[in-house]
Amino acid sequence: MNSILDELKWRDILKQVTNEDKVAKAQQSGAALYCGFDPTADSLHVGHLIQIMNLKRFQDFGFHPLAIIGGGTGMIGDPSFKAAERKLLTIETVDEYVSGIKAQLNRLIPDITVVNNADWLRKMSLIDFLRFVGKDFNLAYLLAKDNIASRIEKGLSITEFAYTMLQAYDFYELYENYNCRVQIGGSDQWGNITSGTDYISSRIGHAESDACGVTMNLLTKKDGTKFGKTESGAVWLDAAKTSEYEFYQFFINQDDADCEKFLKYLTFLSESEIKAIISEHQTAPHKRIMQNRLADEVTLFVHGRDGLERAKKITASFFNGTLSDLSEAELRSTFNSIPLAESTFGLGIVDFLVKNQIASSNREAREFIQSGAIAINDQKITTEDVIVAKDMAIFKDILIVKRGKKKYFAVIAK
Repeated sequence: MNSILDELKWRDILKQVTNEDKVAKAQQSGAALYCGFDPTADSLHVGHLIQIMNLKRFQDFGFHPLAIIGGGTGMIGDPSFKAAERKLLTIETVDEYVSGIKAQLNRLIPDITVVNNADWLRKMSLIDFLRFVGKDFNLAYLLAKDNIASRIEKGLSITEFAYTMLQAYDFYELYENYNCRVQIGGSDQWGNITSGTDYISSRIGHAESDACGVTMNLLTKKDGTKFGKTESGAVWLDAAKTSEYEFYQFFINQDDADCEKFLKYLTFLSESEIKAIISEHQTAPHKRIMQNRLADEVTLFVHGRDGLERAKKITASFFNGTLSDLSEAELRSTFNSIPLAESTFGLGIVDFLVKNQIASSNREAREFIQSGAIAINDQKITTEDVIVAKDMAIFKDILIVKRGKKKYFAVIAK
């Protein structure tokens, strides 16, 4: 059996390991590993995707994947390297978010075990916590952790200060009851993960503990900006929040400089397959071979074969001038990824383009029309005397305006 750590190393994902021998032992015995997800929304987003895929990678190397959804810790919020304290959520909201995330994880990773740490943390009294958990943590030990120290000057409540101890207890609970020997997380989780391995050692004895932790490099772009954010916000894994088309386009539009890393981090392609894709891309960069394969692989994982086919169908319809092939639902699913405006029928084409910010001025609108750069619902506009009428719309009120080769606008007209 190959080593999971070797797999993570060639992918350049691996950041830190508490003990490589213990990870190897856990792999040989088919032990469980876990990653935690706090319910800050009713869906996970692409920022979580690397850890979801890592759970699947560990599963492929013989581990049993576990996910903790923080129905307990989510009532507090992880302070690690955050600029300010999280807004506290109600129990009802947390429980709603837990339900949504659990369904997503069960769909994405067959045979995963999903647990909710509310099952034990909400039942623990303050006295129980202080006696059973707090007494095993030294104040100097906690203050030395980067994820805590980074917040001291900016302000850190006792509530958030206790978070790392609660996460440590989570690991202990899984260690004792689920044969869990490994915790994984992003590099910002190193302090919380080592709190867990140290706590388990203090409870059962250092020599007897098989607990270990692995952290991964965070997924950022080459310019250092956070991956997964767009002008409209996060890219969600729920198709109702981010359509399959929008999700697919997010990956299609990634920069060449980032694609090699993303192919390693966010796909299950082999090293030789990735090298072949990069080599082929370099011979014809304009074909965006890396981006197309990346979008195919990630969309397939998140949305399945049907979701990928819908995303590719919509993409092809937009760029091949076959919008009439799309259903109303498919067409409306694109609205979050292109500029959207509301307008009225009966406007002259020049006024229509300017009022809906498709052209910046009457002069520019006329130039677009004269150069053949404007099409409405696949019909090229060649003259300035066109009146935008109801019979130009798709599904009674939708006007998709194409400007040039790649720029699209959606207009809902009344």
